Amino acid sequence: MKRKDIIPTSKERLMREQDFIVSKTDLTGRITYGNDIFIEFSGYEEHELLGSQHNIIRHPDMPRVVFKLLWDYLAEDKEIFAYVKNMSKDGGFYWVFTHVAPMKDKNKQKIGYSSVRRMPNPKAIPIVTDVYRAMLDAERNAGPKDAMAASGAVLGNVLKDKGVTYEELINVLQSL
Repeated sequence: MKRKDIIPTSKERLMREQDFIVSKTDLTGRITYGNDIFIEFSGYEEHELLGSQHNIIRHPDMPRVVFKLLWDYLAEDKEIFAYVKNMSKDGGFYWVFTHVAPMKDKNKQKIGYSSVRRMPNPKAIPIVTDVYRAMLDAERNAGPKDAMAASGAVLGNVLKDKGVTYEELINVLQSL
């Protein structure tokens, strides 16, 4: 079964407070490791995840520009925190608060990325959902060519209106 064949459902799985989803990828985003909690929430078998692109769990409710931001940070060897709605193999979804960072070998060469996801602040999810919905609407209205710019502009306007950086917004949301 390919991700494009999965039909999203309204079935939500809530992370438990003690859960930490851990995965690692190579430099191209192919999964090289996933812990048992990742396997549980994704609904995939380990052999289905290993070697697959990490976007196998990308939910269509996620604006593309969020992942562009993530990759931009990682390209600059910076870590990033984000709220992400993931999709399980059965079409269900689960929200995570994720931390993604570059992994380096003993010679300080980047060899891949690690992602640690935990239960998000439930108070932040309605806010994030509204912002992501507005970003997705902008993507759809702009069309494929201008989707990223339109979605990024929505996020930029939110940050400007709140008078915060992206990092500050994420910190505020997690501490609500």
